[in-house]
Amino acid sequence: MKSVFSVLTLVLMAAGAHADEALSPFKACRSLAADAERLACFDALLPPVPVLLPSDLSVENTAPVLPTLAATTPVAEQVLSSASISSPLARQWDLDEDNKLGTFVLRAHQPTYILPAWYLLSPNSRPSSPTQDPVSLFGTKLNNVETKYQISFKSKLWQNVLGMPADLWFGYTQQSHWQMYNKQQSSPFRETDYEPEVILTTPLPADWMLAGWRLRMAGVGMVHQSNGQTDPLSRSWNRIYAMVGAEKDNLSLTGRWWYRLPESASNDDNPDIGKYMGRGDVQAIYRWNAHTFGSRIRYNPWSGKGAVQLDWTFPVAGRLRGYVQGFSGYGESLLDYNHNSRGLGIGLMLTDWLAN
Repeated sequence: MKSVFSVLTLVLMAAGAHADEALSPFKACRSLAADAERLACFDALLPPVPVLLPSDLSVENTAPVLPTLAATTPVAEQVLSSASISSPLARQWDLDEDNKLGTFVLRAHQPTYILPAWYLLSPNSRPSSPTQDPVSLFGTKLNNVETKYQISFKSKLWQNVLGMPADLWFGYTQQSHWQMYNKQQSSPFRETDYEPEVILTTPLPADWMLAGWRLRMAGVGMVHQSNGQTDPLSRSWNRIYAMVGAEKDNLSLTGRWWYRLPESASNDDNPDIGKYMGRGDVQAIYRWNAHTFGSRIRYNPWSGKGAVQLDWTFPVAGRLRGYVQGFSGYGESLLDYNHNSRGLGIGLMLTDWLAN
């Protein structure tokens, strides 16, 4: 301990000696008796201080010395970049490194909503498939008006997978059709579909552009969907998919192409599901003021079958939003994958695509 203090004492003494040496010229000036000589001595040691005249304060004279962001230093570029990070896809998928929410945080995935009034033009009262016999639901006594709701969330399991700019997610979506107003049949649930999935996403470079669109993200995923029923009402399938997302102004597009994983003939409840559900889908989301318009389109060019869903959400109170949904085509539910139906409903959306 004494040696430490000795070293510190020597350091302080050396610093004091250096300070005395540095201040000695000023001490010499201070010792001069005549004011003029003393002032001249100090002026020789110190640099002159510029004096701004009123004429120097004009806009023309001061403009060149004002710092501007046009001088794009790396720091300025980072500031400008971080100021433009509020894109919908970036919030959905944590695409900006400085604004990631981390792992194991519940986030919105697909919209979470409830439609107390969902009107079906032609309910599927006798669902069937090539491997499942037709079944009459509740004695074919289905109401045209039912309640439809969906719960959906996702959470990031692994951020920057293996040190790369990629994130691994788990998502879950559950959609139910409830014959709530069918008191004659004790208000049964007509169908509930369960859809867990894992998704690997990565942001794309900022200079990836296509016809004025910025390519924002890419990903791959694996999804299982089933209705949890027993034969002959059981329906299920498994898919792997690739997706890409792009943005332009207030419009974002996300496209997916999927491949159905094959099943044995004895276990396949719906061997022709690809004919009706297609090989992929495209989702569009457009934000206009406080309103959000969405659409999802599926189409199989080989069979000419598919579906379109249209969405409109609008503010009600806080983050609670009104919701109008329309559907036309095949696969409005998994039990109805081969049934052509049309539906229209109104209700409330609790979390939308941009709720992150």
